Amino acid sequence: MDEEYDVIVLGTGLTECILSGIMSVNGKKVLHMDRNPYYGGESSSITPLEELYKRFGLPDSPPESMGRGRDWNVDLIPKFLMANGQLVKMLLYTEVTRYLDFKVVEGSFVYKGGKIYKVPSTETEALASNLMGMFEKRRFRKFLVFVANFDENDPKTFEGVDPKLTTMRDVYKKFDLGQDVIDFTGHALALYRTDEYLDQPCLETINRIKLYSESLARYGKSPYLYPLYGLGELPQGFARLSAIYGGTYMLNKPVEEIVMEDGHVVGVKSEGEVARCKQLICDPSYIQDRVRKSGQVIRVICILSHPIKNTNDSNSCQIIIPQNQVNRKSDIYVCMISYAHNVAAQGKYIAIVSTTVETAEPEAEIEPALELLEPIDQKFVAISDLFEPTDDGTESQIFASRAYDATTHFETTCNDIKDIYKRMTGSEFDFENMKRKQNDVFGEEEQ
Repeated sequence: MDEEYDVIVLGTGLTECILSGIMSVNGKKVLHMDRNPYYGGESSSITPLEELYKRFGLPDSPPESMGRGRDWNVDLIPKFLMANGQLVKMLLYTEVTRYLDFKVVEGSFVYKGGKIYKVPSTETEALASNLMGMFEKRRFRKFLVFVANFDENDPKTFEGVDPKLTTMRDVYKKFDLGQDVIDFTGHALALYRTDEYLDQPCLETINRIKLYSESLARYGKSPYLYPLYGLGELPQGFARLSAIYGGTYMLNKPVEEIVMEDGHVVGVKSEGEVARCKQLICDPSYIQDRVRKSGQVIRVICILSHPIKNTNDSNSCQIIIPQNQVNRKSDIYVCMISYAHNVAAQGKYIAIVSTTVETAEPEAEIEPALELLEPIDQKFVAISDLFEPTDDGTESQIFASRAYDATTHFETTCNDIKDIYKRMTGSEFDFENMKRKQNDVFGEEEQ
């Protein structure tokens, strides 16, 4: 271990594993350590089921009715991948896709007035949907056509909207869209968690709706994908990439000290030895003195023996409860997957409810979501602090990732990866940098 590395990475969460993969592909010498004996950190999938019971301090072991413990892979952080999003692009460019299998999530639903409705995924569905009235549908269709044709580099497509100045609130006004449709568009299509976006320039929202519809166009049922055997497969896939390019991995490795000289990092001390480095990447848990708490997220893992009511018996889906519908500032999300994804025993479903904590009683906040899931066989409640770095790494060369937020997809995580990459290398992130080099010394044999 007493060696000199370009980059040391602490923690094997998804953000860390993707960055270590990119750095290795770019020819950096990388050492990747984790104090845990397993991959994934916060973003791991827990197996067997007994381990989940232990982790949440439940006194009993799982009842017989839960089936075989090792048939379970339960994500601690629920997220889906947008089919046309940045993470899928990263997986394709690095060819990490060869280690994973994905399934399309069967549907996306939105909560309105105590009921759930399918988010229309085709024009036919939109016209038949009970989410809006006849005239509203026509106006909404006009709006969607405007978004689809919008090109920020071609003013002819602007129809009087200035992408950098016009607020989204004004764009909705222009198309005369009512409050329910605005809720649905902002939260179920653009996937905002709060309503702050309404008073910001509309370009970001238009691009988010485009991402949603382009992702949807790829597979038709919903814009989301999910990996068989759980999200814990993702960090492991990128860790394999790093290892192929000469990255060194050490699990179960306690970190005693981050060694500094003249205000910048020079190494990491573990079990009495120091590995030296020029730069350090880590999750917030490794550098508590350089992060600040920016909020909390509550996540409740629910095991069910039935699909969720009114979802056409889907074996996977997402439900969005827009904040307006339940008098909150931020949305509540439900991600549901099941035995069809090799993450639960036969006939079992896992629904994970998550939201940003707003009050002193987080469990009461998610009540509307839990009501949709009844009856629940077992629930596991986790309230996590969200941390963000207070140090941008310019001086110290320590680059900390942000905690995983309450969104149900990986777009914010990918933005964090691009941001850290830019601060570390001084150049803009480019997906081309992730491509495997053609004639790799470490390249794998073609399958």
